[in-house]
Amino acid sequence: MLDLTGINTYYGDSHILQGVDLHIPAGKAVGLLGRNGMGKTTLIRSLMGYVPMAGGKVVWNGRDVTGWPPEKMARLGMGYVPEGRGIFPNLSVKENLIMSARPGVDGGNAWTYDRVLSLFPRLTERLENGGGQLSGGEQQMLSIGRALMTNPTLMILDEATEGLAPLIVQEIWRVIGQIRETGISTLIVDRNYRMVLANTDLAVVMEKGRIVLAGESAGLAQDHEALTRYLGV
Repeated sequence: MLDLTGINTYYGDSHILQGVDLHIPAGKAVGLLGRNGMGKTTLIRSLMGYVPMAGGKVVWNGRDVTGWPPEKMARLGMGYVPEGRGIFPNLSVKENLIMSARPGVDGGNAWTYDRVLSLFPRLTERLENGGGQLSGGEQQMLSIGRALMTNPTLMILDEATEGLAPLIVQEIWRVIGQIRETGISTLIVDRNYRMVLANTDLAVVMEKGRIVLAGESAGLAQDHEALTRYLGV
């Protein structure tokens, strides 16, 4: 469904992404692993059009979308849950959800307002609260819920559990599992490599702007030597 080939990205004179290839098949969950500063978020922001690429190609369902801006990438069916959540703090929970509601690119509307609230019962109790009044965990739920309201065919989750209490982390992983079961393709970045590998079909590991390890998640989970080398675990 999504193919990235030879992606190169610079920040000033720093060559951050160095010929990265990434393939996300339709209906599959892919984990993106690596230590901090290895280029994971830059890769996501490059494919979404937030950061200009110096080279490479982005193909979505056979269509070359290289260099498209974020708003056009979103209309293709990509739901993005950014690091830092990115909710609108001055809008209520209800407004944050409704403002993003739209049918999917195929016209489907499986993820309705009521369905999102059933996935996150806690948000039901906070509908009239401003986004800035929520706890970190509630904001993350709202960010995921808002992305689902776009009825995406691909969900990109960048550090969805970062800085959250253990019980909330469990809740987020439960939700990620449910999203995966619906057949939505997912790209998951998270520091907890064990949970990433347990909740994905495929995974890749980045080091210094390159993909250094790739394969089925179940197999990578057993490759303790490689995980120690590249993740320091």
